Amino acid sequence: MTNLREAPEADLRHLTRTVPNPGARGRLGFSTSQRVFRGILRFCDCFRSIVKASQAITHSFHFQALGSVLVFESLSDGKPETEVTPQMFPEDAVMAAPEDVAALQDEIARREEELASLKQRLAAALAVEPEPERPIPVMPLPSRAALSRDEILRYSRQLLLPELGVRGQLRLAAASVLVVGCGGLGCPLAQYLAAAGVGRLGLVDHDVVETSNLARQVLHGEAQAGHAKAWSAAAALRRLNSAVEYVPYARALSEAWALDLVRGYDVVADCSDNVPTRYLVNDACVLAGRPLVSASALRFEGQMTVYHYDDGPCYRCVFPRPPPAETVTNCADGGVLKIAAGLGTTYSGSMLLFDGLGGHFRRIRLRRRRPDCVVCGQQPTVTCLKNYEAFCGSSATDKCRSLKLLSPEERISVTDYKRLLDSGVPHVLLDVRPQVEVDICRLQHSLHIPLSLLERRDADSLKLLGAALQEEKRNSQEGAALAVYVICKLGNDSQKAVRVLQSLTAVPELDSLKVQDISGGLMAWAAKIDGTFPQY
Repeated sequence: MTNLREAPEADLRHLTRTVPNPGARGRLGFSTSQRVFRGILRFCDCFRSIVKASQAITHSFHFQALGSVLVFESLSDGKPETEVTPQMFPEDAVMAAPEDVAALQDEIARREEELASLKQRLAAALAVEPEPERPIPVMPLPSRAALSRDEILRYSRQLLLPELGVRGQLRLAAASVLVVGCGGLGCPLAQYLAAAGVGRLGLVDHDVVETSNLARQVLHGEAQAGHAKAWSAAAALRRLNSAVEYVPYARALSEAWALDLVRGYDVVADCSDNVPTRYLVNDACVLAGRPLVSASALRFEGQMTVYHYDDGPCYRCVFPRPPPAETVTNCADGGVLKIAAGLGTTYSGSMLLFDGLGGHFRRIRLRRRRPDCVVCGQQPTVTCLKNYEAFCGSSATDKCRSLKLLSPEERISVTDYKRLLDSGVPHVLLDVRPQVEVDICRLQHSLHIPLSLLERRDADSLKLLGAALQEEKRNSQEGAALAVYVICKLGNDSQKAVRVLQSLTAVPELDSLKVQDISGGLMAWAAKIDGTFPQY
């Protein structure tokens, strides 16, 4: 087998054509190994250019004059390596400054560390067994008549709860729960279910662990960066309670196999973060006759409810149609435990709301089950799973949903913007992110006006924009065209801001000006232009 640490670039390119597809994301996206391979190849191209630049400095300053040609000698073996004419190598550039040599050496060391990390992630990806087209069916868990001595000791504190007791613990041990999403909600839910002694946990997640996940997705650690979340969660849970059976599914849930998967579990917990998956999981649960515990959290607020249980409504009863894609912003354990352990009243037909800033809980009643619901009504029209991404108009696997509100002529790439910035083209760069994001990082030459203030036509903000445009006109040559470029984090809010600016009449300075948004936003700037710019 090829040694990844020694493999030349040609071998790596060969491997990208022949490597299997482990940890696949289902029918969408590339596998983990393919993405890592592409990262290595991009790295090799950049690394090669750095090495070539440094060879002229670090390999040799011992050269021989052969007529009008200088021949470099390698310090390692003394063999001629590079021929350079005096015209190519002027006299005042023969000796490189020590700080240039040190800078190149530091850059090479940093790139070598990055390559080693990529190779480590690739090795981890190749070690994962390829997922089958359809999940292997799980067998029902056997019922239990009594708890063992070790189980009584382990679960002694919860066994003393009259609402649970031995009977409830035995029901937990025979129950299986499918957790869809191993992120900020799925991690604590799975952790408490495993600790409580549920019999089997299925873990569905197509994504891999990233450093930005670690602050809230508590099952994953630094060493798991680049590993599939489903496998990382299963390993952490196994260390917590080895008596529980864990079944990881490191792929995107799709209509091709979701129904078969749901049928193998007693309760389903939807901890996903996108609308297509919520409709998919709901319909699968209704068709399979399984209760669905659904939760969501955003900033300091959260909500939880139970769908399709005890004659309660399903998700479609409450939300018959998906929201517009441009309005969508990027599971509590109580409901699952109540159903799995048979603890009586659940949140079926109601929703628990939590305000973390105010410290308030509220319980509101949901509408009753709809007789005309297309999936759980008296005459359902949804009798099989379908394409839920097409139905919702958005992707289930995109980490950052990209809006398409503007035409290509109304947008500019970060590369093109960097080119006009370097050439001194007169313009105003408008940053429309919230203040909390600007406090993290910003381009120093940008003008900050949050999108929310533009949408409200805030007078002070519009006055500030008009003054910036007048100032730029005074500083530019007479007759020079002036433009406004709008930027945000990812290139979504900036498109909305362009639409607002195009409709403004309160800023006469905008008349006849070109207004464009910068595609991909500041994260594209960090990835393609300035590698030192913070990503968040």
